[in-house]
Amino acid sequence: MSTTNQVAISAEGLVKKYGSTTALDGVDLTVPTGTVLGVLGPNGAGKTTAVRILGTLLRPDAGHAEVGGYDVVREAPRVREIIGLTGQYASVDEDMSGRRNLVMIGRLLGLPRDQSKTRADQLLERFELTDAGDRIAKTYSGGMRRRLDLAASLVGNPSILYLDEPTTGLDPHARNGVWDTIRNLVLDGTTVLLTTQYLEEADALADSIMVFDKGKVVAEGRPSELKAQAGKQSLDVRPAEPGHLERVAAIVSEAVGTRPTVDVVNALVSVPVSDGTSMPVVVRRLDEAGIAVTELSLRLPSLDEVFLALTGHAAQEQSIAVLEGASR
Repeated sequence: MSTTNQVAISAEGLVKKYGSTTALDGVDLTVPTGTVLGVLGPNGAGKTTAVRILGTLLRPDAGHAEVGGYDVVREAPRVREIIGLTGQYASVDEDMSGRRNLVMIGRLLGLPRDQSKTRADQLLERFELTDAGDRIAKTYSGGMRRRLDLAASLVGNPSILYLDEPTTGLDPHARNGVWDTIRNLVLDGTTVLLTTQYLEEADALADSIMVFDKGKVVAEGRPSELKAQAGKQSLDVRPAEPGHLERVAAIVSEAVGTRPTVDVVNALVSVPVSDGTSMPVVVRRLDEAGIAVTELSLRLPSLDEVFLALTGHAAQEQSIAVLEGASR
């Protein structure tokens, strides 16, 4: 069997326990070939445990999973031949150059020396690291290290790639660079399972999303579908002058019939609405009051708001340490 199947990754009823703590509690998932599944959830939700089982690093206590058509327990060596894995933290040797890291991985995978060198050069060029290829990895910036990590996971030409919180700790510029890299991998036909705590990351990259909470899947669907589950849309108004916030809030409250929230730091007034009929009323009353705005928009709920609606708590609220941080 191979990853030419329409389903690259499938799991049914995965369970994993650490003592009295249940890290996974009957998880089902399916990832079609050539797509990105975003797995969302806070620390302790079970994300990394799922990745480790699908990557043959852990055995499930119950349930069944196949990757590329191979059973992750009975056919673990075959699974390892077709997957790549990038974890939350740098996995390369920081005292070696980027090129030597990639050559070493190629040799460990059984490639002849010449092929390992050729593959290293190809990946350094692909990830825009050629000029830094002979520098020691510890001199790399955070974004460069993550790109080197991604390159390392691709030495064996995997058709399925697990990215476990790949942009943790990166600044926005470096994060966007990693996002572009992931998009290009998918365009080349790679199947990606992406775990993240950055909800906007899944929104930007994933074809479909699963929300984990306390070891269970609490919701799944396309980003737009999950946003719709959170219910009402939001009307956002940002005055040009922050000093007008309270006046804007009063206008919005009167027009909509609901008291809005006022974000003083970001100078934004927001209110939930069931449809867009109140927007023209707000526009007219702002104009009558002579208040200029830099933003007036009707939007679906953010994924942060979706998580709160689905689980009753914020995505960053929960943190449970379980056996070497295995449960995320």
